[in-house]
Amino acid sequence: MRADVAQLAALVRATPWFMAALRAGRDLGLAQWCIGAGALRNLVWDALHGYAQPTAPADVDLAYFCAEDLDPARDAALQRRLQQRCPSLPWEVTNQAGVHLWFEAHFGHAVAPLKSLDEAVATWPEPATAVAVWLDGDDALHVIAPHGLADLLGMRIRRNPVRVCVETYQQRCESKRYVERWPRVVVEME
Repeated sequence: MRADVAQLAALVRATPWFMAALRAGRDLGLAQWCIGAGALRNLVWDALHGYAQPTAPADVDLAYFCAEDLDPARDAALQRRLQQRCPSLPWEVTNQAGVHLWFEAHFGHAVAPLKSLDEAVATWPEPATAVAVWLDGDDALHVIAPHGLADLLGMRIRRNPVRVCVETYQQRCESKRYVERWPRVVVEME
């Protein structure tokens, strides 16, 4: 196992609430799924800063990919199941195969349909947050990191130009307060 993947896996496995979330996600029985983005970033940066009290995630993003069923009601039903299993977590469930159906109304510009879960993770706003993990039936942890793990483990924030414009990126940096929350983080502004 590569050293960076091993480091990330160790941090995830040492975090009971995240492991409980992964087990709950696995138990949904989805073919392609993962948990990542801000919840994973917070976990890693809290650990790298030595915080005894973890930062509460704004949401726990469970992303999945199912092109055969794009009904938003399915996302809501899956989210309810997760909420019943781990009620203390602020779940957000999204079928990445259907993002193109609502993205323009929410963010102001259209996007093409995604072809896979890996492609979806590659579009997330920053390389440091374009990372996700999933747990298989044997409790093996798998990492999806299309842009690598250097930004996440190196505590670096920069814009992912795949989908995020400069203006949206700057607004995200202001609202997320990265350096205020994690003083060793380096934010690259454009």
